[in-house]
Amino acid sequence: GGIEVLIALARDGTEAQKGEAAGTLRNLAMNHDNSVAIAAAGGIEVLIALARDGTEAQKGEAAGTLRNLAMNHDNSVAIAAAGGIEVLI
Repeated sequence: GGIEVLIALARDGTEAQKGEAAGTLRNLAMNHDNSVAIAAAGGIEVLIALARDGTEAQKGEAAGTLRNLAMNHDNSVAIAAAGGIEVLI
């Protein structure tokens, strides 16, 4: 599926692809089913790493995606468990 490809690009793509993939995931994460799928595909860990280590633009896109993912309770717990709170504050 497309979500897995976007997560792979956010992790392993060029600098431009990482930011674009995170931005697209941010938009997709507004939908509950997509947010569950992003988390299930390992997106939370990838986005936390991008929010910590990416360029300023990538950090902003990743943080926005994590914000949208956190609208789901299970995702917010997973974000906290993966160290996302420390990265985002």
